[in-house]
Amino acid sequence: MMKKRWVRAVLLVVALIIAAVVLLPFFINANTFRPIVQDQLSSALGRKVTLGHLSFSLLSGSLVANNIAIADDPAFGTAPFIQAKSFYIGVEVLPLLFHHQVRITRLTIDSPSIHLIQNQKGVWNFASLGAAAAASRSGAPAAIPSFTVGQLTIKNGSAAVSSIPATGKPFDYSKVDIQLSHFSLENSFPFQLSANLPGSGSLHLSGVAGPLSKTNAAETPFKATLHIKHLDPVAAGLVAPDKGISMVADIDSNLASNGSFLTSQGKIQAAHLQLARTGSPAPKPVNIDYAVSNNLAARTGQLSNLAIHTGSVAVHVTGGFQFTNQAVLLNLHLSAPNLPIDQLEALLPAFGVQLPSGSALRGGTLTANLAITGPATATTINGPVQIANTRLAGFDLGSRIQGLNPMGGTSGGTSIQSLRTNVNSTPQVTEFSNIYGFVPAIGTATGSGSVTPAGALNFNLVAKLNGSTGVGGMATQASKTFGGLFGKVLRYTVNKGIPMTITGTAANPSIRANVGAMLR
Repeated sequence: MMKKRWVRAVLLVVALIIAAVVLLPFFINANTFRPIVQDQLSSALGRKVTLGHLSFSLLSGSLVANNIAIADDPAFGTAPFIQAKSFYIGVEVLPLLFHHQVRITRLTIDSPSIHLIQNQKGVWNFASLGAAAAASRSGAPAAIPSFTVGQLTIKNGSAAVSSIPATGKPFDYSKVDIQLSHFSLENSFPFQLSANLPGSGSLHLSGVAGPLSKTNAAETPFKATLHIKHLDPVAAGLVAPDKGISMVADIDSNLASNGSFLTSQGKIQAAHLQLARTGSPAPKPVNIDYAVSNNLAARTGQLSNLAIHTGSVAVHVTGGFQFTNQAVLLNLHLSAPNLPIDQLEALLPAFGVQLPSGSALRGGTLTANLAITGPATATTINGPVQIANTRLAGFDLGSRIQGLNPMGGTSGGTSIQSLRTNVNSTPQVTEFSNIYGFVPAIGTATGSGSVTPAGALNFNLVAKLNGSTGVGGMATQASKTFGGLFGKVLRYTVNKGIPMTITGTAANPSIRANVGAMLR
C-alpha cells in the first residue's frame, strides 16, 4: 500500500512538472519583457536594438524573439548592421518568473544577415560597437555596469563586406558561425569563427580577444590561429581574371594584435600559382613562408620576409605596403641571388618566363634584383636579371635563325654562357633593355625588345658572330674562301654584326637575320 502511494506521489509530481512546462508559458506574457531586453542590449552595444514579438520557453529557459535588428552606425547608412528572423535570449528562469527580472545568460542569433562596411579613412561600421558601455567604464553612469553573458552565438549567418564608396561587388561569406564564451566588455574571452568563402573555400579562426577597446572595437586586442582552405582569389572576386594573378591556396597563420599593430606569421601552399599576365600556372604547388606587421591606424604594413620556396631554394620578397579603399599599394623588393636554375625552373612560368615549346633550361644560375611597386593587381616590376652558364635543351638556336640556315647551327640544344637584361614590366607591356647575350657556338647579341600581355614578341638585336667556332667560324672561313661582294658581306658580318629581329611568341619565336640591311 505504501509503495502504491509513493508511486502516485511521484506520478503526481511529474504530472505537475509537465503541466507547468506546457501551461506556464501561456500564463506569462513574455512580450512585457521586450522593452527591458531591448534597453539592456542597446545599452551594451551602443546601438539601437529592436526585437519582434517575444515568447517564453520554459524547457530551454529562454525568451524567443521572432526577429531582431541591430542598427548600424548612422555614418554608414540606415540599413541594419545585423538582421535576423530568430533570436534566442537565455535567462535565469526563477528571477524572471517570481521577480520579473531579466538576467541574460546566453544569446543566440539564428541565420542573420551581417553587413560589414569600411569607409575611405579605413574605419569599419562595427568600430563604434560598445561605445555606450565604454563611456560607462570611463566614469559616466550607465544602465548596465557590466554586460556579460555565458555564451554569445551566431549560427548559419551570412556576411557581406563592402566599402564606401563602393569599389566592387561585396565579398560574401556564407554559413558564418561565431561563438564567444564568457563574453564580457571588461575582460578577455575565447572565440571561434568559421565561414565558407566564395569559390568553395573555407575559413576557421579561433583564439582569445578582449577586453573590448573603449574607442574602436576594430582595435580590440586578440591572439588567434587562422586556417583557410581552398582560397581562390579569382573565383572569390578578390582579383579580376584579367590581372594575371591566380592560385588555389591553403593558409595556416598565427595572428596577434595589441590594438595598434597586427602581426601575422604563417605558411601558404599555393597550387596553380600565377603572378604575371604573360605567365602560366606553376606545374607544382609552391610553398610560401611569410611574416608581416600592420600599423592599424596608419593602414600601412611591413613585409619582413616572404620566402617563395621551390626545390631547396627560395626567392625572397621584403618591403612595405599601404591599404587604400581602391587597392593595396606595394613597395617591395625581390631578391634571387645566384640561384640554381634547375631548382627554379618549375617556378619560372608563374613569373611570366616562357621558353620555346619543347625546350627546357638545364644547369646554370639565375640572379634577379627587382623592385615591385604600384597596386597589387597592377604592379610595375623593374630591375636587372641575369642567367649564367645554362643550356637551353631542345632548342637549336643556330638552325632557327632564318637567313643563316646555310651556315648550319648548333646541335643538342643551345649553350648560353651569359644572358642579362634590365626588365621593366607594367600592365601594358614588358620591356627588356640593355640586352646582352653570349652563346659560344654563335656569338654575342645586344639590343632591346618587348613582350605584350598577349605574349607577342618584338625584339631588335645586333648579333656579332663568333669568329672561331660554330656559325661564326663557318662565316669566317667562308669570307676567306670567297671574294667579291659575298666575301665582304661575310667579313662585315663577323666584324660589325647582323641586325636581327625576333617576333612571334615565346613558345614559337621567329628569329630572322636582316640580310637586306646587312647588304646595304
